[in-house]
Amino acid sequence: MPDPILPPGVPGDETRRDPFISQAAATSESAAQGDANWERRVLENLAYAALREQRTARRWGIFFKISALVVVLLAIFTALGFSPKGADADLGTRHTALVNLEGVIDSQGQASAEKINSALDSAYKDSGTAGVILRINSPGGSPVQAGMIYDEIRRLRAKYPAKPLYVVVEEMCASGGYYAAAAADAIYVDKASIVGSIGVLMDGFGFTGTMDKLGVERRLMTAGKNKGIGDPFSPQTDEQKAHLQDMLDQIHGQFIKVVRDGRGKRLKETPDIFSGLFWTGTQSIDLGLADGYGTVDSVARDVIKADNVVDYTEKESLSERFARRLGSSILGGVGHVLAPGLTLR
Repeated sequence: MPDPILPPGVPGDETRRDPFISQAAATSESAAQGDANWERRVLENLAYAALREQRTARRWGIFFKISALVVVLLAIFTALGFSPKGADADLGTRHTALVNLEGVIDSQGQASAEKINSALDSAYKDSGTAGVILRINSPGGSPVQAGMIYDEIRRLRAKYPAKPLYVVVEEMCASGGYYAAAAADAIYVDKASIVGSIGVLMDGFGFTGTMDKLGVERRLMTAGKNKGIGDPFSPQTDEQKAHLQDMLDQIHGQFIKVVRDGRGKRLKETPDIFSGLFWTGTQSIDLGLADGYGTVDSVARDVIKADNVVDYTEKESLSERFARRLGSSILGGVGHVLAPGLTLR
C-alpha cells in the first residue's frame, strides 16, 4: 500500500512524505496562516521540479549520444581494418601465419622494412606457427628497403628451419617486390599475375632548355663540383652520367645475385631474364621465377597443412592513414620531380 499523505498539522512520520508534497503542504499551511508569498513559493517549487526533469533528460541525452558515437567509431575502425597486430591469433594453436606486403616499398609506407620485418618476426616467434605466407601485391620500390626484407627472411628461415616461408603473388610482384620474394622457400602465383622486372632505374626531369627559352638563370652554388648532380635545372655532364650508370649497374648486380641465390637451379636464365622485362604468372613458372599456382588459402591448406590463417600484418594507425592519403602522396610527387629517385620498379 502507498504511504498515506498526512495533511498539514496532523502528527506523523515526516520522512515518509514526498518532498514535493511536503513542500506543497507547507505552502498551503503558510497560505492558511496568511503568508502573502505563498503564490511565489508554489511557482518556485514548480520551477525546481521542471529544472530537475530537464537535468535528468539532459544526462540521459548525453549518455545516449556518447553510446551512439562509440558504436559508430567501432564500426568505422572495423570497416577500415584497424586492429592490433595478430588480434585474431590463437597463440599456441597450430596455424598458418600471414603477412601482407602491399603497395610501394618505402621507409615511410605500410610496406616498409620496419613494419614487414616486425610482422614476420612476430609470426615466427609464435609457437603455433606451422608456416608463414608473405602475400605480395607490389610494383617495387626502394632497393634498400627490399634488401632489408630479403635479408630478414633469410635470417628467420635459418633460425626457424622447421617453419617454411612461401610467397603468394596476387596482382603483381615486380622489381623490389620480387627482390624480397626471392628469399622465400617457394613462390606461388596466379596465371595472370605480373612477375619480374629485375632491373633498376633512376628517373627525373631536366628543365635547362626550357629555362634558356624563358631567359631564367640558374644560380646554384656548391662546395664540390658534383654536389649538384641530378639537379633538374643544371646540365648533366658525361662524367656524372657515367657515375650514375655505374651506381645503377652495381645495384642491378646485387639484384641479380639475390635472384640467383634465392632461385638456384630452378631459374632458367635467358638473355632477357635480367633485362627489366616482366611476365605473366604462367610465363614466370616456365622461367623458374615462380614454382606453381596458388592462393593464400590453397597454400595454407595443401602445402603448409594448416588451413587456419592468422594475419600478423601491422595495421596502420588512423593518423598514419590520413597522413599517407592526404599529404604524403603530394609531398612525394613534388620530391620526385625535383630530385631523381633510385627505385626497383
